[in-house]
Amino acid sequence: MWIDTHCHLDAPEFGTDHALGLQAREQARALGVGLCVYPAVHAADFASVRELAHRTGDAYALGIHPLFVPRAGPEDLQALAAALERHAGDPRLVAVGEIGLDFFLPELCTPGMRERQWQCYREQLRLAQCHGLPVILHVRRSADWLLKGLREAAARGRPVAGGIAHAFNGSVQQAQAFLSLGFKLGFGGAATFDAARQLRQLFGNLPPDALVLETDAPDIPPQWRHVNAAQRAAGRPQGLNSPAELPRIGAELAGLRGLSSAALAGLTTANALSALPRLAALLPSPAAAFVPADQADPAAAGPPPVGTARHMEAS
Repeated sequence: MWIDTHCHLDAPEFGTDHALGLQAREQARALGVGLCVYPAVHAADFASVRELAHRTGDAYALGIHPLFVPRAGPEDLQALAAALERHAGDPRLVAVGEIGLDFFLPELCTPGMRERQWQCYREQLRLAQCHGLPVILHVRRSADWLLKGLREAAARGRPVAGGIAHAFNGSVQQAQAFLSLGFKLGFGGAATFDAARQLRQLFGNLPPDALVLETDAPDIPPQWRHVNAAQRAAGRPQGLNSPAELPRIGAELAGLRGLSSAALAGLTTANALSALPRLAALLPSPAAAFVPADQADPAAAGPPPVGTARHMEAS
């Protein structure tokens, strides 16, 4: 079984009624993706990610994404605190996320906006501590600052209960620092690119218990779904990523460690359960069929819908 630890099937690209997202989820389930985690990105979608997780038998997280900090105010953090309190007993609520810092986009790198992100991040870490929940971190050119926040949180009281550094693309030293704080590192489509040599080497060399898999659907498509900037300029739309791509992503990355697809599925599933402990109670029945990606028909996932990726650095 595979676990997609990070996908946004509630995103507008999948339709206001989630129809395309639900279709993608069923395609993924048929290929052995037993669970998905849907992180919220702003207060307005707290209800929708929860509803989607209950509808599909999956999990969700609540948080304010750094890209939405410019339009978020104190009332949004109050809404997050209230939602975490209201749904504290919901077994499908597995983390606070997606939270973090983004020091890539120019509009988020002004001194004022960096400080605003930092304060929002620290407050969301505090809420995670209050509820004993792990966190799902957005890491984009911000690993050292995220680590600083985690260490400061630990110094103020009990440590944050681990979690996942999503779409990790940092150094070996930064990876080790996250691991020392009880985090797992999320890898997905970005590591399937031949040109991503450093990232692929990192995936191949990290300790086995460091790794979880994710798609970030509809974003960060794997190499075989990616449409580069020149192609987009010529009118070719960017295909959406989907959790149905996870088994093929897993098969590609398994080769970097000399593992079979089934072995990597088992390894990363165990790591996901360690990072987000509430997932264990949501596991599907053992009777559910699992087809390793190297035995599945890649065409079974069907063609993806099209849209525009929001979180990719490379073209």
